[in-house]
Amino acid sequence: MNRIVRARLVRHAVGRDVALDQLLEHIRGIAEQADRYRLAALFRRFAHGERLVQRLGLLVNVARLQAEVDSRLVALPARNFEYFTDKIYTVCDDTCVRVDHSSYAARPASIGSQVLVRKFARRLEIRNLQTQALLRTHILAERPGTVVLPQDERPFNPSREMRRILAQARTIGPLAERLCQHLFDTEGRVGQRKLWGIVGLIRRYPRRLIESACEIAMREGVPSYKHVKALTERLLEQALAELDAPVQGELPLTQEHHLIRDGDDYVDLFTLGAKHSAAMPSTHGDLS
Repeated sequence: MNRIVRARLVRHAVGRDVALDQLLEHIRGIAEQADRYRLAALFRRFAHGERLVQRLGLLVNVARLQAEVDSRLVALPARNFEYFTDKIYTVCDDTCVRVDHSSYAARPASIGSQVLVRKFARRLEIRNLQTQALLRTHILAERPGTVVLPQDERPFNPSREMRRILAQARTIGPLAERLCQHLFDTEGRVGQRKLWGIVGLIRRYPRRLIESACEIAMREGVPSYKHVKALTERLLEQALAELDAPVQGELPLTQEHHLIRDGDDYVDLFTLGAKHSAAMPSTHGDLS
């Protein structure tokens, strides 16, 4: 729109310059004709020049309008217009908003308040919902699960949600509770989503396997949700493999083994045992 207005004003300016040139030529003609035809020619040229002066006044008005429009126009942006999408989010108790499975710091917005998130191609803006004032600007995270929050802004005081997580971890076992407490002490409230993942494993795996996985993860020094889940799946596979293994009674029979002696040895052993039993006196006496 600004370009169209400017183009029209430029055309008016060109027309004004042409009219001024014509006026100068007519004034020169008036001077020449005044010497040649005296007064009559002078009046004719003067009437024609008066009409030109009226045209000049119109152009002067156009110039004034152009000056007023120029004073209201703003400079064109240095870069192209960026497309964006607006969406309302609620600030979580870790002072972040979660956009596309990633967390972004939202302070000074308070916990539980609603903010407007304006998402561009490579960045996002967090704005006040009522005043549209800019609160924070972040570069979009490349990987899901990324937390864009400075360390000095992370809250470490336990919330009611954290107490519920520890209560559920306590039902799994003391090692699971210890691992969850360690993660919270390390990451603060931002790590609550990982803790929910750990205690949520009870919906798919036995509690004793999760407890064993937490023990191994703490021993290996990798107390993370992904590692605990991988260990639990591995322990489950091992338990299922043990169930599928054949028991002792199902082993195939064999007559040849390094622990099995020759048949004559067993005959001699039984014969010797029978003779020894017959030679022994009876301990029950005569029952007749």
